[in-house]
Amino acid sequence: MDKARAAAQEARLILNRFTEDDALALGQILVDLARKDHLGVVIDIRTPNRTLFHAALPGSAPINDNWARRKSNTVLATHKSSLLNHFENAESSSTLGKHGLDHADYSDHGGAVPIRVKGAGMVAVVTVSGLPHLEDHAMVVRGIETLMALQ
Repeated sequence: MDKARAAAQEARLILNRFTEDDALALGQILVDLARKDHLGVVIDIRTPNRTLFHAALPGSAPINDNWARRKSNTVLATHKSSLLNHFENAESSSTLGKHGLDHADYSDHGGAVPIRVKGAGMVAVVTVSGLPHLEDHAMVVRGIETLMALQ
């Protein structure tokens, strides 16, 4: 995975709609993926002002909730995946702090991806935390792709 691939993924991950029912469906897709492989992760789907779905699966820990919150905050602030932020910051030898985003509340580790709707732009963020950050990101992408196929 690199910056170009992360950006290309985001460009194609655009849903036709995203309702509360879609948030529940996406959450369940991610729960099913995690349970299939016995992964202890936290799954969080939120808008800037509302949690639409949250699950802490067996094997996850409270620290995963905090990581999910911080990665979600980064996407909500930048409208880019936390992984794309990671690659951009690494490429420019920058940090989120240089952009005024405090490390206590923001993280540029992979696992949070914007939920975009055709004609509306970014409407929410979906986050997975509990695996190495590239695996968190890949799991979210698989979940969104699965939901896209159902629309």
